[in-house]
Amino acid sequence: MHADQLYTARTLINATGTWTNPFWPVYPGHFDGPQVHTNGFASPAQFDGKRVLVVGAGASATQFIVQLREAGVDTLWSTRRAPDWREFTGAEWGLEVERQVNERTRAGLPPISVVGTTGLALTEKMRASIASGALVSRGKIARLESDAVVFADGSREKIDAILWATGFRHAHRHLRDLKLHTESGGILMDDDGVTATTMPGIFFVGYGASASTLGATRAGRKAALAAGEVPLAR
Repeated sequence: MHADQLYTARTLINATGTWTNPFWPVYPGHFDGPQVHTNGFASPAQFDGKRVLVVGAGASATQFIVQLREAGVDTLWSTRRAPDWREFTGAEWGLEVERQVNERTRAGLPPISVVGTTGLALTEKMRASIASGALVSRGKIARLESDAVVFADGSREKIDAILWATGFRHAHRHLRDLKLHTESGGILMDDDGVTATTMPGIFFVGYGASASTLGATRAGRKAALAAGEVPLAR
């Protein structure tokens, strides 16, 4: 198979998700130490003996901090806004999250981050980490220095490494010539959550509500069934 070969198909299932497109924010200044994004995290051993700045307001950032602290790694936490802690009760909250995300994709709006929809789950473990000071955000980064971070409040802290838990963007660059995106930057989706409204025959798995593992599993089944119902070209 060669990259310049032309293939025809009556359906296309795009399952590229977000994992290959991490978001690296840009701040003034320059840091000389190691920097790792979520998809490059292997274990706390990567940061043995280091003081680590964890950046991001999502669940992954809080989980990394708890895991690193349990392994004896010193951490600092930076978020652009105050953490949005919420208490979840029952099993309905997950369905509500999907509903809100699907509302955006049906309107052609780009999906927002999961934490932007759900907030952060205030579990007992998270409560303990807040009480210990581990999960207390120092606020927004003002600038980076070769071996330190300066926060918006003017405080300066020495650091040895940065862990960017700043999320991902959907990996759709290969579809840009199809002009599927709306002026708002999203892709208009049908009610099933997998069908591209403006171009029937194209299905998305790992976009919007199906960006989660469980959601992607359900979306994969939906996309496969929908693709099988597309009539053959005459």
